Amino acid sequence: MHRAAERYRPGSLVILRVSVGVIYCWFGILKLFPATSPAEHIALQTMTKLTGSLVPAQVSLPLLGTAETLIGLALITGILLRHALAAFYAHMSGVLSSLALLPDAMWHHGIPTLDGQYVLKNLVLIAACLAVTADELTR
Repeated sequence: MHRAAERYRPGSLVILRVSVGVIYCWFGILKLFPATSPAEHIALQTMTKLTGSLVPAQVSLPLLGTAETLIGLALITGILLRHALAAFYAHMSGVLSSLALLPDAMWHHGIPTLDGQYVLKNLVLIAACLAVTADELTR
């Protein structure tokens, strides 16, 4: 293997993990303050559908924001990383479910709307966390 690849590989995975953690913290913290998250309406509509309206809006956003912030902190620090990765994938399944649960908001004639694009960008975070997971499982 090329020397540069060997030199950069360990650090790059840490940078990748911390970067996703920072993004997760940022979006989580925004959900803790009303009307600051660009995804607030998507999150509320998705949570309403997923829970059959059992979780009220005033609980949904703080719950999501806290979960995202905790996942982000675990990714940044590496503490409880395997648990955080499991929570990350569970959260992402809920996020991506909005593509099917909210078709009118996510798609316009088969093309993603701005909200749909906002959700689809999470595919990059999933790919990043798959690399982090693979690294973590080899330890």
